[in-house]
Amino acid sequence: MMLNSSGLVIKVGIAQMDVVKLPNTIRTSGLGSCVGVILYDESKKIAGLIHVMLPDSSLGRQESINVAKFADTGISAMIDLLKIEGVQKFKLKAKIAGGAQMFQFTSDKDSMRIGPRNVEAVKRELKRHGIPLVAEDTGGNSGRTIEFNPATSTLHIRTVNQGVSEI
Repeated sequence: MMLNSSGLVIKVGIAQMDVVKLPNTIRTSGLGSCVGVILYDESKKIAGLIHVMLPDSSLGRQESINVAKFADTGISAMIDLLKIEGVQKFKLKAKIAGGAQMFQFTSDKDSMRIGPRNVEAVKRELKRHGIPLVAEDTGGNSGRTIEFNPATSTLHIRTVNQGVSEI
């Protein structure tokens, strides 16, 4: 963990998720074809971050799955975690980043479009749960690091070779 100007920076690894409250922020790096999904409640100043690797848990080969790894199971699990923290589902909003096409393939095989498929799956799950997607920075072919501040509901995005933006 690192310290920012007002609190801790909670780090979320690949295929992991965590929840953060004021005064802390939450960060993940290594978002290539993966998608960082922020679910947050502006009024309670609380947020969850999921580092989604794959679109669908049916792609898992083990009997016991890591729910944070997949869009379909990760978003549901994060909603449950936020409910434990006292967040009401209807107050949740979402911001997403990532889903790059990191490698150029000559094949038209859908299985090679991991980034775009992750973004589509995340959007489908947000819609299924009735959570509005208020901002996104997805696609392209560069990796990203994101940090969310629940105090301001701002998602700070650092894109490789492209600088910094906020949504």
